[in-house]
Amino acid sequence: MTTATLPLRSRQNILPQIAAALLGGIVLFLLAVATLTVSYQLAYSGRILPGVHMAGVDLSGLPPEDAAAALSERLTYPYSGRIVFRDGEQVWVAAPAELGMVFDVGASVQDAYGVGRRSGLFGNLAGQARAWQSGVDVPPIVIVDQRVAYAWLQNLAAQIDRPVVEADLHLNGTEIVYAPGQTGRALDLDASLANLEAALQSFRDGEVTLVIREQTPAVLDASAQAETLRGILSAPLTLSIPNPEPGDPGPWSVDASALAGMVAIVRVPAGSGESLQVTLDPRGLQPLLNEIAAQLDRDPANARFIFNDNTKQLDLKVNAVTGRSLDVAATLAAIQSALLAGHHAVPLTVASQPPAVGDDATAASLGITELVSSQITYFRGSGAARMQNIEIAGSQFHGLLIAPGETFSMGDVLGDVSLENGYAEALIIYNGRTITGVGGGVCQVSTTLFRTAFFGGYPIVERTPHAYRVYYYEQTVSGYDNNLAGLDATVYFPLVDFKFTNDRPYWLLMEVYVNKSAQRITWKFYSTSDGRSVDWTTTGPLNVVPAPAPLYQMNASLGKDEIDQIDWAADGADITVTRTVTRGGALFFTDTFRTHYQPWQAICEYGPGTDNWAGLAKDLGLCQPR
Repeated sequence: MTTATLPLRSRQNILPQIAAALLGGIVLFLLAVATLTVSYQLAYSGRILPGVHMAGVDLSGLPPEDAAAALSERLTYPYSGRIVFRDGEQVWVAAPAELGMVFDVGASVQDAYGVGRRSGLFGNLAGQARAWQSGVDVPPIVIVDQRVAYAWLQNLAAQIDRPVVEADLHLNGTEIVYAPGQTGRALDLDASLANLEAALQSFRDGEVTLVIREQTPAVLDASAQAETLRGILSAPLTLSIPNPEPGDPGPWSVDASALAGMVAIVRVPAGSGESLQVTLDPRGLQPLLNEIAAQLDRDPANARFIFNDNTKQLDLKVNAVTGRSLDVAATLAAIQSALLAGHHAVPLTVASQPPAVGDDATAASLGITELVSSQITYFRGSGAARMQNIEIAGSQFHGLLIAPGETFSMGDVLGDVSLENGYAEALIIYNGRTITGVGGGVCQVSTTLFRTAFFGGYPIVERTPHAYRVYYYEQTVSGYDNNLAGLDATVYFPLVDFKFTNDRPYWLLMEVYVNKSAQRITWKFYSTSDGRSVDWTTTGPLNVVPAPAPLYQMNASLGKDEIDQIDWAADGADITVTRTVTRGGALFFTDTFRTHYQPWQAICEYGPGTDNWAGLAKDLGLCQPR
């Protein structure tokens, strides 16, 4: 088969013809479209294009004035519409017009008329085609008067808003006052207004979401704490000693009114907020616990023994005492814990301290094997009151133990010298005078102890002599010994004390015996000898100053020709006593005791009407030189 092929010149001549034909077709199409558009515009000149609706009203082909009339007649939404507001079970309904909505008919018609006319040739064609094919729903133009809408929402806020309220818990006496807290609520006017405007623009009935801001109080609920407080005040608080012994104090009771004064209600952090906490103010209980401690606390006391010279063993005389003390901090914690748990019977927290020497101690365990020192002083001429005081003071030391290395204070053991403790009034030296006072004669005991420690070779730590020579302390079994002057010691605790140290590696047991019929006091030290021995010398009275002449003075409580001596003459003097202590034949230590006695005046008192008091005193042997 043969294929015909156009010559090159023929092909070149036909291409321009094809291009001209295509261009002509396009021009003709555009002319047709333009003609159609113009014709369509001319056909609907002054009228809304077909397919245009507004809020369900068909405005196709209507002139603007007719469209306005149709819309005004049919779109009654501003007055017939319903906008719903809801807060929980509360519901409010309002017409859009009440909320400040105004339907702008003129502007809405202009928007509808502008469909297919405002976007240029191709835009208009597209708009017209869309309206023709599927219709165009033009939203109505709504104007919202925000002042009216805002005022309407403010009216809702007055019904919705409520303040935040903190929970309240306090006491009025013993009355518990409790009110729960309240969560605060406030209508967010601006956010709710924005939701309202959006709903009105839809031109439909609907519910507007109200924006409500809530504020939770720091403490919303304190009902549990109120119940705890009711439990605390429901019964008295009773405090008692655990495992009480016969004679122990207690129990102690705190009634509800007193407890109410001790309760504290405080705020504490809890999560992101706070909570109320019921607690006890320690300052409220402190006075009571201090009072309890004063009754309950006691120092540990060693057992007291007597050394049996026959068996060389210890005979128990007084049982040991376990010390105890109130643990105030732990007791406060226990009270708080118990009350918060609803318990009102609380055992006190007591710390115990065992004594160093219990009832089961033996002579071997304490190193007590023999008598290492013993001294006797006499108190002939003492009255019944002075002898009573000597006996009571001496009993405080009978069977007492002193630990190795311990410095012993007589005043610590002697305690309070008072009428309440059995002491009587007798003559004492006070402020440069001999007067009647409680405890006269106690220095007989301190002097005897001083001499027992002195002749036992124990170091003397503190010793104070009397202001003047007291001849009781120079008595011997048969008379007086001038060499005993300067070997006395006075105690007026806490100002004046007597102390010595047990410097031996053994315990020291003291025994004190007061024989009123023989008018003597015997003090014994039991321990184990370490080979020490004591030598001593005395200067005797030096620089003697004679006593002043007797003083006679009237005492209105005495009768006529009655005379009484209240002070005794004593010469002043200086005395030095030197002690040398050896052990194993070698010098252990020496010490010196210097005493300065003041001259002392005898004083006699006589009753009113007594003329020859000096002669009367002489006849009675009163206020005479020794």
